[in-house]
Amino acid sequence: MKDNKITADKANKQNKGSTVIHIATGFIVLAVSVGILLIALIKPYDKLKVYLNIAFMDELKTTPENIGSGLIIKENNIIDGYNGETYENGEFIRPSFGEHYADLKCDVLGFDVPVYWGSNINLFELGACQSSGSVIIGSDGNTVISAHEDTYFNKLSELEVGDKIIINTTYGEFSYTVRELISFKKTNSKYVVPTEDNRLTLYTCKKDVFGSPDERIGVICDLTEKKFYTPLKEDK
Repeated sequence: MKDNKITADKANKQNKGSTVIHIATGFIVLAVSVGILLIALIKPYDKLKVYLNIAFMDELKTTPENIGSGLIIKENNIIDGYNGETYENGEFIRPSFGEHYADLKCDVLGFDVPVYWGSNINLFELGACQSSGSVIIGSDGNTVISAHEDTYFNKLSELEVGDKIIINTTYGEFSYTVRELISFKKTNSKYVVPTEDNRLTLYTCKKDVFGSPDERIGVICDLTEKKFYTPLKEDK
């Protein structure tokens, strides 16, 4: 009888020990999982800032699937103050994704902004971005360019009707005049869709101290002068 009691006590102690081990193991696994999750969520401040500043093209972003790791940024020396012969009709040089192919200038605001073809978080940190779904600068249709409101387009809201904008590209210089000031919701594609007339649409987020803004502000500009560096082949 005594032996049976001892055996029962040992069994109880073993069961209690097993229960403690299981509970402790559960806490350890939970702690390790939480630790791994916290590490995964930690990002350098500059990277976090990039993601917080994303504002723009939304569904208009045309980004290759491997853009995060395979983006090739091409910088060009854009001609400013070209002194050679120019032509009203000329040859376009279509840029590749990630290429700096233009500089946007506005003397009224002191603008001198590099323009990149395509849009993604890396390019928005370098300058303004043109939606690759819009037409190349100087051609017929709607050229759509945007930039961050706290960096390259921080003075865009100061533009007025009649102000002049010059865009120098790798193939020519194009002059625009502000026709209309615009404001629209980010879900409204009215101003960024293709058009039949030759226009330039510039826009940015409306500043909002309370979080991600839903409002976009910008300008629509008319093309007033074209200066191509190379004439059309049939015009040579």
